[in-house]
Amino acid sequence: MSTETSIKTTFKSDTESSAKEKYFLKLYVTGMLPNSAHAIVNIKAICERYLKDRYELEIIDIYQQPLLALTEEIIAIPLLIKKLPLPEERLIGDMSDIEKVLKGLHLII
Repeated sequence: MSTETSIKTTFKSDTESSAKEKYFLKLYVTGMLPNSAHAIVNIKAICERYLKDRYELEIIDIYQQPLLALTEEIIAIPLLIKKLPLPEERLIGDMSDIEKVLKGLHLII
């Protein structure tokens, strides 16, 4: 994934967004399957670029913790859940569509 991809959208201003709020994210993966590995690399790069020092990312392998998949009612993997700031959002896929991820995190309009 290239983090140099040009995003032609409008970022929310400080007054529109929670520019200083911390983001709590959970990424559910299945071992090191290709889509899961890509999702890990991609979301880490996105977080470092757009949420530097403002995020906490927990990576959960449902092979190792299958009960968490049940409690979160996960139906597809990889799955990113933005717990905070509210509203909670869920994004499915390898997180390679930067614009989709930024919209899901409410960082762009």
